[in-house]
Amino acid sequence: MSANWIRVGATAVALMLILDGGSSVRAVQATQLPPQQAPAQAPERLTMFVGRSLSIDLAYDMERLSITDPEIADAIPVTQREILVHGKKGGTVSLIVWGGGRRVEYELVVNPGVTTLQQRMQALFPGEEIQVDITQGAIILSGRVSSNAIMLRAAEVASGSAPDQKLINMLQVPGGGGSQQVMLQVRFAEVNSRAVRELGVSLFSSRTGFTARSTTQQFAAPNFDSQANAGSNAIQGLVFADYLNLFFFQRNQGIGAVVKALEQNGWFESLAEPNLIAYNGQEASFLAGGEFPIYAVGGNGSANISYKEYGVKLKFRPTIAGDVIRLHVRPEVSALDFANGISAAGVRIPALTSRYAETEIELRDGQSFAIAGLLDSIGQEDKQGILGLSNLPIIGAFFRSKANRTERTELMVLITPRLVRPLDPDEVPPLPTVIKPGGGRGGGGGTGSGGVSDYMQGGAGMVDAPPPAAKGRSGR
Repeated sequence: MSANWIRVGATAVALMLILDGGSSVRAVQATQLPPQQAPAQAPERLTMFVGRSLSIDLAYDMERLSITDPEIADAIPVTQREILVHGKKGGTVSLIVWGGGRRVEYELVVNPGVTTLQQRMQALFPGEEIQVDITQGAIILSGRVSSNAIMLRAAEVASGSAPDQKLINMLQVPGGGGSQQVMLQVRFAEVNSRAVRELGVSLFSSRTGFTARSTTQQFAAPNFDSQANAGSNAIQGLVFADYLNLFFFQRNQGIGAVVKALEQNGWFESLAEPNLIAYNGQEASFLAGGEFPIYAVGGNGSANISYKEYGVKLKFRPTIAGDVIRLHVRPEVSALDFANGISAAGVRIPALTSRYAETEIELRDGQSFAIAGLLDSIGQEDKQGILGLSNLPIIGAFFRSKANRTERTELMVLITPRLVRPLDPDEVPPLPTVIKPGGGRGGGGGTGSGGVSDYMQGGAGMVDAPPPAAKGRSGR
């Protein structure tokens, strides 16, 4: 009996050890195996608008979240399974949410009111194919419109809707070319006419008993000098600094007169012909003149020198609208004026006289417009006379003088825009050259007079090259 119980107990103990060992092995294997992870998924894309809110519902409890740029969008957890996102400005950010043993990524695209601007375009321009795309910092207009006016108006509406963003106008119009560069041919013409009229009379008398002279001091008059004819029988001599225009002197009576009667007329013409090229929507400028220094003293006594431009200036900005070119131009002509300048620290600083016009116009390729009538007329009249005598009738004209100065300047600007494109290598024309003959520049050997003109091929330039063959010469 006892032996049987012993065998039964041993069998039970062995069975228990076997069962416990299997569970231990499974426990070790479970601890050694890495946890299974869900395969990575592409971020979910969510689109919203500036000033709007978006609610995101979760199927798990949220533990924490992160957003890349809070200035573009802001994420606020409402509950453990709901997130509220507010759009602040246009852009794209990433939203990452952790919870429930997982990590989920969202791609948030915040659109700055494209739908509102698109609806406005459709309401203002019905029937036009205008597409509005807004990226970060830029508004893009694309599609086709029926006229240049609609194209330009649509661009103005888009610029007014978002003035802080850059506008890219890609609208197409019928007949529009592919050129995006404008060459502006400008002609400046300035005509200056000046007229001066001077009239004055100086009377003088030199007698043995007395001397007399009348003058208004406006023009030079004779002076009396007792040492002029020393050693002679004359009592006094006359010294003339300027005989003016007319001179009369009667030696017997010692009476004379000098008359200033002068009329001057002068013309001056200044012309500049700049050619400028600018890209569509970009500004170009031109200056033919210089800069003059402006001296100023700082608060601590230091000298500050700045420079200001003067001369013939031009600024323009083209906008290509199909076959029409809209130009914003500002031509200006300025000159130094020392008469109206100021003196500072012993330095003469001139004033600046300037004339300019600023306007916007629309032209087609090759058309021209002129800006004229920029007149500057200055008149000055100086009168001087001897008190009392100058007011006498008839003879009063001998005791007064006057000078009239008139200056008139007129500026005209002629502008012609043209659409241009770069030349391909095979389109570049050959440069004009002159073939030097063997005897030297301008030597003999030509078919004509033997000068350089006999070897002109294009009209200008000199190159060192062999003379052309006799056959080629005879063929010309």
